[in-house]
Amino acid sequence: MIAAMEIGERETPPFNGDERTTLAAWLNFQRHTLVLKCEGLDDTTLRTASAPPSSLTLQGLVQHLAEVERNWFQRVLGRRDAPSIYGPAPAPGEHDGGFELSEQVSFADALDRWRAEVDAAHTICADHELDDVVPFMGTEVSARWIYLHMIGEYARHNGHADILRERLDGATGL
Repeated sequence: MIAAMEIGERETPPFNGDERTTLAAWLNFQRHTLVLKCEGLDDTTLRTASAPPSSLTLQGLVQHLAEVERNWFQRVLGRRDAPSIYGPAPAPGEHDGGFELSEQVSFADALDRWRAEVDAAHTICADHELDDVVPFMGTEVSARWIYLHMIGEYARHNGHADILRERLDGATGL
């Protein structure tokens, strides 16, 4: 199980911060929300698909978001050659994987990998301004766009996590 002291307190983003601080704070808020959705559950429950007919699980969401972190921050913004974590890298325009579970990957392993990807993202972002652009799919994408995309990605999947968690144990409003 995840202990609350492992993740610390979720901080409310500033109400009147500069753009960079606000974007980073909202992304971290969403990241933290994902972990809170998993808090207090055992490995079996974290691997349980609780909203049939979907096979989506909380562990699958953590794995997927590790892949998404790697894709946008390491591959795209950082221009690094980073292999996929949980399967073949997606073709341009395809969704990142990671949803499928493996008996060889515990939730603790998935969470550690996700945290490593978040740490790598922080390092890469520290070297980029919001207006920095990098080549992407025949055009360019800015660091600002990536922040906004990632906030949306987490918000969407945290909504999925809300449903999964409520179906697992009735917990809401985390």
